[in-house]
Amino acid sequence: MKKGHWMVEISNIVWRVVLANLCWIAFTLLGLGILGFFPATVALFTIVRKWLKKDTDISVWRTFKQVYFKEWKRSNGIGLVFYIIGLFLFLDIRIVDGIMTGVFSSFLSILLYFLAFLFLLSVGYFFAIYVHFELSNKEYIKQSFLFAVTSLPSTIWIGAGFCVTGYLIWRFPGLIPLISAVAPAYWMMKVCLNRFTLLEKRAA
Repeated sequence: MKKGHWMVEISNIVWRVVLANLCWIAFTLLGLGILGFFPATVALFTIVRKWLKKDTDISVWRTFKQVYFKEWKRSNGIGLVFYIIGLFLFLDIRIVDGIMTGVFSSFLSILLYFLAFLFLLSVGYFFAIYVHFELSNKEYIKQSFLFAVTSLPSTIWIGAGFCVTGYLIWRFPGLIPLISAVAPAYWMMKVCLNRFTLLEKRAA
């Protein structure tokens, strides 16, 4: 069978996608969730970025493992900052919703939920920025929040893609071990690459 045969190509694509998703799940669990999430997601974004750059012949397993252990310390160091911010927002929301009442409480609750949304968006942008640019730890965090605040068109596209993925997974739970991480990461990296290319052209 010829290498370019469409059935072989489709089978190879499906296998790479499933393997990358299973690697993300396994390596996240390897770090007991909290310590595995950031390096595993960095490794996943690294792979989908290579795919988008037409570098599809890479070994998913070897690349994932190399990036995971190489970036484990640094990505978790930055991740700790995000965890602290997330915990702070979570506690604030619990306090406002559970203790405070009145108009000011409602306003504060809306504000905190909006900040929580921006925070989650910033975490997503962080991974795309991390695998594309060489920055300091401080700049990674800063640029992640700046992208979340200033990239409204990209955010709308990302949100639309996440809604489609979420709907598919909700309707077909069997897709969870197959595409639950790869699909959102691929879509977000694709949208972000377009945004990065535009910014790089403007800077040039």
